[in-house]
Amino acid sequence: MSANRSGGATTAICGYDADDISVRGRNLVNDLIGQRSFTQAFLLQALGTEPSEMQVKIVDAVLVTIMEHGLVPSAIVTRLTHYGAPESFQGAIAAGLLGVGDRYAGTASECGEILERIAAAKDGARQALDEVRAYRARKRPVPGFGHPIHHSLDPRVARLLAVCEEAGAEGSHIAAMKLLETTLSQELGKQLVTNISAAIGAVLAEAGVPSKMMRGVVLTARCAGLVGHLFEEIQNPVAHSMWEGAQESVSYEP
Repeated sequence: MSANRSGGATTAICGYDADDISVRGRNLVNDLIGQRSFTQAFLLQALGTEPSEMQVKIVDAVLVTIMEHGLVPSAIVTRLTHYGAPESFQGAIAAGLLGVGDRYAGTASECGEILERIAAAKDGARQALDEVRAYRARKRPVPGFGHPIHHSLDPRVARLLAVCEEAGAEGSHIAAMKLLETTLSQELGKQLVTNISAAIGAVLAEAGVPSKMMRGVVLTARCAGLVGHLFEEIQNPVAHSMWEGAQESVSYEP
């Protein structure tokens, strides 16, 4: 808040009084509204420092990349929730966001954690091998590799990496991703496509976004996408057809 009135806990994000609202030390009205894009304000609010052009360009690209996935479960849930409770716009969006997880929104945060460790290690090759073998020992797939649809190439990856490089990123986390890809292929004896989750983890790390925040970036993008699905549902409803399709596809067998 604007002052430590309780003498205890504090926040550095936002404070206010009768006349002013401050966000990270900036006046909301004079310094932010009309002066910052949403992505600039998002990064300032979350990270506490003025974002660079490089950071904004990369995060913007990620938000566009992951915003829309078609009629995946989160979008279906949003539409069906609105069908059952048309008075609750926010409830439909929230229902969809609850279904945004590793399977259909990706494992960018987990990928980011791995890439942070590889990039920070003295021996990146050894760290990459340790990461791969640790996942295999737990019988878990290494996140960021393989895709149920894009078997040979995820078309989004090269473009996102190009945007990151064009923005002037240093490149250590992209290098870590490529090292992990090579190491995994050698250990498996076959090539797995590098998917968009690995690329998002790499480029967000290049933009200085910590891995623990990466899921939040994905959720922000998907929230915007769900708003579009819900607005279309209001104008051109398809949820009833989805419901009927579910009834036709699933049989009752006592």
